[in-house]
Amino acid sequence: MEELAQKISRYLEEHREAQTRFLAELVKVPSDNPPGDCLPHAERAAELLAGLGFTVERHTVPEELVRANGMVRATNLVVRRRFGEGPVIALNAHGDVVPPGEGWTRDPYGAEIVDGWMYGRGVAVSKSDFATYAFALLALEASAAPLNGTVELHFTYDEEAGGDIGPRYLIEQGISKPDLSIGAGFSYGVVTAHNGCLHLEVEVNGRSAHAAMPFTGIDALEAATHILSTLYAWRKNLAARESTIPGIGSPQLTVGLIKGGINTNVVPDRITFRLDRRMIPEEQAEAVEAELRRVIDEAARAFPDAGVEVRRIMLARPLTPLPGGERMAELLCRHASRVMGETIEAKGVPLYTDARHYAEAGVPVVLYGAGPRTIQEANAHRADERLPLEDLYKATEVVALTLHDLLRTG
Repeated sequence: MEELAQKISRYLEEHREAQTRFLAELVKVPSDNPPGDCLPHAERAAELLAGLGFTVERHTVPEELVRANGMVRATNLVVRRRFGEGPVIALNAHGDVVPPGEGWTRDPYGAEIVDGWMYGRGVAVSKSDFATYAFALLALEASAAPLNGTVELHFTYDEEAGGDIGPRYLIEQGISKPDLSIGAGFSYGVVTAHNGCLHLEVEVNGRSAHAAMPFTGIDALEAATHILSTLYAWRKNLAARESTIPGIGSPQLTVGLIKGGINTNVVPDRITFRLDRRMIPEEQAEAVEAELRRVIDEAARAFPDAGVEVRRIMLARPLTPLPGGERMAELLCRHASRVMGETIEAKGVPLYTDARHYAEAGVPVVLYGAGPRTIQEANAHRADERLPLEDLYKATEVVALTLHDLLRTG
């Protein structure tokens, strides 16, 4: 095993420059979602993967499904490397990213390297793991170790929109039938559980009236304000529902979008707002939604003349460990602890990812990949997103060694 580890380490060290260039080229191609026109990035990624010697399958998502998902174009990429009879292990990372936003001090598409950190939108979440998984597979091949099984690379493009036409599409269409899965993550933690998320839209309907005689109308904003105040008071109770899984914390509720009104001198006839309810793994999604709807309905009773409708916009169930994933997590922790030079343990995270689609299909999934210690340190989804390249190289070695142990003969 020591000789094998040395082979993998030596190969990756010799190809660091190539891996860095590969990641830089991915960062330089925008793939903002929204608007979600991710085809140019998929084509460039396929070209780069082919340049590494991989055979790349392009699985174009039908236009009607893409548009129903709020996007413009999307093509999923699949690379398969079969070593023999045995388990199929899927490595999934997403190439779509949130728009750059304001406040950058570096070109968000420049892939500039400063003091060992590469800057750019998506460099940490999660274009880096295109490079992690591709070069881990190359290192595994170069080791010439006797293996049984198949490694698949799943590079998808709708994580920021929910993952329905990415991992879920690949599985439901029978394009892939994995036995195990590793999803994009950070180098200093092996993630086996994460929160779920429920998005609801609340529409409050009243009746417009002249501001000189507001009593002739039904003020939708007044009713909406009462509902919002009730929700904010109710969410204080969530702090007591802390998860038993380290790293998860408590459920959260955020109202992130609100709109309505006609003009300053008109009683508003319609107000809509959207709320984000994060669910811990111990919670059941249906029970969470029913509870929220009950809180809203009870608050709305104070304004019987106003009409209130609640619509589900999105539901992402929490990720919980599945039987069969324990060994994968244990191997990742063991190799990461040695390579990173400190104890790396399995934990949960309070965000949610499209890795849940593998779990919902019965496929054990663990999150691990390139990245610093926290999403805050990476500036993920913020200005000046960045990645320490040393973490990229180390995470790649960890993944290659884990794949070897999962697929080795005997």
